Amino acid sequence: MRNRIAYSQNFLKDSKLIASLITQSNISKDDLVFEIGAGSGIITEELTKQARKVVAFELDLNLFRKLTHIFAGNPKIDLKCGNFLKFSLPNTPYKVFSNIPFNITSDIIKKLTFSGNPPLDSYLIVQKEAALKFSGKPFCDKNSLISVLLYPWFEFRIIHEFNRGDFFPRPNVDSVLLEIKKRTESLVNDNDRDSYRDFVVFAFNQFSPNILEGLAKVLGRQEILTLSRNLNFSTKQKPSEINFGNWLDLFNLFLSKLQNKKIIVSGSYNNWLRQQENIEKIHRTRVDKNWRRF
Repeated sequence: MRNRIAYSQNFLKDSKLIASLITQSNISKDDLVFEIGAGSGIITEELTKQARKVVAFELDLNLFRKLTHIFAGNPKIDLKCGNFLKFSLPNTPYKVFSNIPFNITSDIIKKLTFSGNPPLDSYLIVQKEAALKFSGKPFCDKNSLISVLLYPWFEFRIIHEFNRGDFFPRPNVDSVLLEIKKRTESLVNDNDRDSYRDFVVFAFNQFSPNILEGLAKVLGRQEILTLSRNLNFSTKQKPSEINFGNWLDLFNLFLSKLQNKKIIVSGSYNNWLRQQENIEKIHRTRVDKNWRRF
């Protein structure tokens, strides 16, 4: 029990439920699938019935030893003992299906989505509140910084809501299966990826009452007012209240600006990453609260 608490592991109990969820996913016989936190191996077993190969990670040494015994000689399973966050992601296409430890939810999603080769599809069992924050509108009443950063490249959907009794030990939070699907075509040109990230982080970090005051020195006050009238959104909104589509409109306006305006936001994203690295050193509790910082 002590290790399960340390690693925030709550295991699913019903293999039929797991099989049903995998069937609802886009995982096929041709897919390489990563599982983060294999635990008892109940998901691993069901994944082997649907996928070409499963790479399963487990940090708990005792659980890893049990897994090696359970799956000894199974050519479809590659077991890895260690912290998934320290492993390199593949250069070839892959998918993810995992009941991840809640205390590293944000770290895992960042690793998968900010990598040079993100998974085509990810299916993650996460705390419901965290799933809503990462998904943003319309699942949540506001958009978080991370949801706006990811929107041009990924689509989010909640596939299933679990009962707390589906797990052992029983969690004290609600859990869902979150789908993160890589867009076939990104909504922002790859050459503009860094500029988009700088622009969004800069906007969220302004100590201003609304989007007009926060971005006036970058976009121009009158131009923001004109854009808002043409597209029918309010300049009194805070960054978290702006719809995804209007974020893209504001960014396209930013791209039209001279270099001296673009320099104002330059480096905002990298500075934010450094801040997150410092925050990640804070002691984690059983229930993941670190994703709230987004």
